[in-house]
Amino acid sequence: MTDYKEKLGVLADKLKKDTPKTPIQEVHPIKQTAAVKEEEVQLNVWIPKPLLKRMKSYGVEYDTSLKDISIDALSTFLDAKLKKST
Repeated sequence: MTDYKEKLGVLADKLKKDTPKTPIQEVHPIKQTAAVKEEEVQLNVWIPKPLLKRMKSYGVEYDTSLKDISIDALSTFLDAKLKKST
């Protein structure tokens, strides 16, 4: 048991004396951009099944969520309607 403690003490001394041979990577925090998010609310609508299938296939093809597709479609529709009325 004393032999083990001596070896452990020698190892601890070696670790304290020797400098690490591999460089230690410096860690720099990533600067967070202040992303202002709009408040969100839930919208529940019934749509035709073929339209949902088209939305899903579009989302898979362009790596876009159904939520983003819906937001984009509603924004585009409302912007176009507002331009026509003015």
